[in-house]
Amino acid sequence: MEIQFVATRSFCYHFARYTVLPEIEKMAEVTCGDDFKITELAQQVIDTYLSAEQQQIRVKKEQSDKTDAIHSIIKFFVSFIVKEQKIFVNLGEGVFRNKTAEDISDLELEESALADGDEEVGEFEGWIYAFSFPVLVRINEAFPIKIGKTIGNVEERVSIQCKGSAAFDNPVILGKWQVKRVGPTELAIHNILKARGKWRENVPGIEWFDTTVSEIQSILEFVSS
Repeated sequence: MEIQFVATRSFCYHFARYTVLPEIEKMAEVTCGDDFKITELAQQVIDTYLSAEQQQIRVKKEQSDKTDAIHSIIKFFVSFIVKEQKIFVNLGEGVFRNKTAEDISDLELEESALADGDEEVGEFEGWIYAFSFPVLVRINEAFPIKIGKTIGNVEERVSIQCKGSAAFDNPVILGKWQVKRVGPTELAIHNILKARGKWRENVPGIEWFDTTVSEIQSILEFVSS
């Protein structure tokens, strides 16, 4: 796969998240269950895609005269994302191991099944939630709102979704509604908003709609009646 190299921190972040981490997850050192040092495996992937000259290019920090080498920035983002999203079990001092069944809680398994569209889990009682970011919020008019579902804690779910993303602001939870059949309820809300032409199709992420909290509330009351 060809990488379009650009000497920016944005490139380093996306390269770490979408190239380095997926490659690490497939490595034999990870899948066998042994302990591994995340920066060492990250460096192996970096060496595959970037030349020594590219890796040594230094990028200035924002609002600072200090600079960091490209390879260091990438490895920082890899470590940061792994820790924030708890992709592997953190053993300390940069050492990790792959998760086993014992490391995954029942709630994590149910949330994963829910996200994958498991019909049985979708019938569980849960929460429909709506969030956005302060810069996007508008009064008395439609604005981009993410509408999702969870069978766990809404605040934790939203936090997990936003960690490691390219967002530079904290999310604002606009509403949360407890429902009996969380999967079908969320699908109904999405479909109604799509039929009204409210779906923001060509944006990063999914489940974003140009709507209002009152419109979501109205739809929810309709589909739950």
